Formats: sequence, structure tokens, C-alpha cells
Amino acid sequence: MKFKRTERIGAIVKILSDNPNKIYTLSYFTEQFNAAKSTISEDLLVVKNVFEKLHLGKVITISGAAGGVKYIPKTSKEENAEFLIDLCNRINDSERLLSGSFLYLIDLIYDPGIASRIGKIFASNIDYSDADYVVTMETKGIPMALMTANAMNLPLVIIRKDIKVSEGPTLSMTYASGNNGKLESMSLPRRALKPNSKVIIIDDFMRGGGTIKGMIDLMKEFNAEVAGIGVFISMMKPEKKMVEDYISLIQLDVEGDEIIVKPNRDILEGTEE
Repeated sequence: MKFKRTERIGAIVKILSDNPNKIYTLSYFTEQFNAAKSTISEDLLVVKNVFEKLHLGKVITISGAAGGVKYIPKTSKEENAEFLIDLCNRINDSERLLSGSFLYLIDLIYDPGIASRIGKIFASNIDYSDADYVVTMETKGIPMALMTANAMNLPLVIIRKDIKVSEGPTLSMTYASGNNGKLESMSLPRRALKPNSKVIIIDDFMRGGGTIKGMIDLMKEFNAEVAGIGVFISMMKPEKKMVEDYISLIQLDVEGDEIIVKPNRDILEGTEE
């Protein structure tokens, strides 16, 4: 079956967008569309130019005998600013305040569109070139961690608070919660990570950093190196956290009935266009 150029380009955009960071050879597209490599190369050039003009990410051509192409999600400073400011405005609602100065955020965290955008921002600001896994803690951080893993084309590993018999031999450890210093536990199946892995840690919320510090310590037990840390929301207080070298998208503080929330300026200024 022969395809028109517009049909081929539409299909290529769909395939690349649905499978970020996955390499497709030219032969794959020639077989899919029954077209010559020269024709596919021209199609890919059009796709590449459109993605760059509309800031949809980057389409990278891989040289070599077989040749290939992959799509890398990238977000611009303007996109990040618009998205994060809108999120901050939605968070800055007194009706979200719960007892204990907590905020109701489930509707945002579990929104597929929001989680997908968060994942792309993390993928644009964290160097994952040598990473093997994205790691998160159950349960609220799972949607954005999954979307981050998708954008980075990495498997997701979930650290659990309780041991699951169905997951086989498990390594467990205790850690001090950054919220109140209370000792809590986390566990991970011994088969979850291959030896000497590099991981990206993604979490939804950080107050003092105790949970992420515990995750880092757990990774050490697996001889895994933490290559990057991404946090959706970090509390402004305490200023000194138990971890360093992390990226947060939104900074938050709650004083009585007042919600203070703002985008992390480093993200808005540091993203490549």
C-alpha cells in the first residue's frame, strides 16, 4: 500500500511522539510506508523542522550504516512559565486548605495532562543520558514519575512502604520522616534494580527531605547511584533540606490561612529552548 506524503508525516509524528527517546531506523519507516529511504529522509526533515519551530521537542538523526531517528521531549521557558504559573494559581485557593496546613492536590497530581507536562519538564531539566531507571515512592508520586519515565524512555521502579509477598525477597530499611522525625519504613524487591545502576528519583512533595534522603540511602544498599532528583512541590521552610542537588518545580509555604506558592525561578530561567 502506498501512502501520501501528508499521511506518512502524520504517522511519523504520531509514532515518534508516542515513543520518546526510542530510536527508529529508516528501514522501519520504509517498511511501514513502502517508500524509499530518500523519501523517508525528506519526510523526517519536515517533521524535524516543524517540531523545532513549534517548540515540541527535538528530532535527532542518528548517523550510521542503518541510520535512525528519535524524538526527545523538550520544553521551552515560555511553556514552563505559562504552565507552572497556571498551576500555582490553581493551588492558591483557600478551599484547598486542610487541617494541619495540608493542601488538597490529588486532583492536580492525578490529572494525566498535568502529569505528562510535569514529566516532560523533568526530562528537559535533568540529565538522564546515563540513567537506567526512574525511582519513586508510592503512592501520590506515581503518575508524574510514570510520565517522567515515559519521557525519558526508562523503566519505573516503585519503592513501597509495606512488603509485598508477590515481589519476592525484599530489602527494607527505616528512615526519619522530614515532617516530624517519625521513623518510617520503605522496601524494594532485590530484583528491582540491576547491579551498579544509575537512577533518577522523582517525588511529588518535599518538606524537610527525609523521604528522599531515605530513598537515596536505600539506593546505596543496591549499589545504585542517584544521577538526579526531581520534586514537584517543595516547601519553602525549612530552607535547609536533608538533601541537595534537587530540582523542584513549585515552591510552597502555608502561613495560617495564607497560601504562598510560586514557580521555581531556576526552572523558568534554566530550561533550554
